[in-house]
Amino acid sequence: MTLQILLALLGFAFVSSITPGPNNMMLMASGANFGFRRTVPHLLGVGLGHSFMIVILGAGLMQLFVAAPVVMTVMKWASIGYLVYLAWKIANSGSKKADAPETEGKPLTFFQAAAFQWVNPKGWMMALTALSAYTVDQSMAQVLLVALIFMATNLPSITFWVVLGQQARRWLNTAGRLQWFNWTMAALLLLSVAPVVMGH
Repeated sequence: MTLQILLALLGFAFVSSITPGPNNMMLMASGANFGFRRTVPHLLGVGLGHSFMIVILGAGLMQLFVAAPVVMTVMKWASIGYLVYLAWKIANSGSKKADAPETEGKPLTFFQAAAFQWVNPKGWMMALTALSAYTVDQSMAQVLLVALIFMATNLPSITFWVVLGQQARRWLNTAGRLQWFNWTMAALLLLSVAPVVMGH
């Protein structure tokens, strides 16, 4: 991998990780509802889970989708259905005050967040684009490098969204404001997958 390709990959990984998407909307909502500390497993599950997905795709799973595109289509619509369910869960969570010791519901666990990467349309786009555009021969060495670069750029990027949500807790000190925030996050989560629906 040349320096030019490496720098382009770094730029792509950062921009795609920091911009709004299902993971970032959910992490921001979790930071607001549960605080930073309780959201750490969710955060790590996203960062490590996405890099693991890149490795698995690069190891051969991507070829399955090329050979059988119907599999990718089925997964895409299953993913959208699951995201609609998650939006509903977010919209109906956190009816207590945000500064209360406990908030109704539970944050995603590490394994739940890691598993979510497999039904996250934006995560799929990021992984498939990176492997297709920034690896010359898709050797395991290059695949692992792509996964490491995403991990290095993704973790700080998604941490920003958790902190943003945590800081919002100061304003979300009433049940009404927290409910409004959760409904907004649910709507943004749905909007984040709109391009996937409109594009197919």
